[in-house]
Amino acid sequence: MKIEHFALNVTHPQALSDWYEKHLGLRVVRKMAEPPYMTFLADDSGKVMVELYHNDKAPVLEFEKMNPLMVHLAFVSENPTADRDRLVANGAEEVSDDTLPDGSRLVMLRDPWGICIQLCKRATPMLS
Repeated sequence: MKIEHFALNVTHPQALSDWYEKHLGLRVVRKMAEPPYMTFLADDSGKVMVELYHNDKAPVLEFEKMNPLMVHLAFVSENPTADRDRLVANGAEEVSDDTLPDGSRLVMLRDPWGICIQLCKRATPMLS
């Protein structure tokens, strides 16, 4: 089996989708213009998607209060410093910047809605 998508019930799915499209390079696969505003965004591999929506049948997690180790979206970054600086200039907030013993670099940010985004530059890439 393979993962089709990871879904997040969020307060402002349209604004979040726009930001992820513009600043993380995600591509819209399907987007609803009416509630619950289900939006499927694919990464540049076209093999992984994130679904954003707002459904009142379930509570929205308070992402801004959650420890980043609880939930985060991790992106491969060839230049974590430049990506961090660009995202912070566009409303993200830096949480941490760590270099692991193997030389991997992990930068944790919060998007403007509090969802954690991790920028990963692995010493040995985990995906091809």
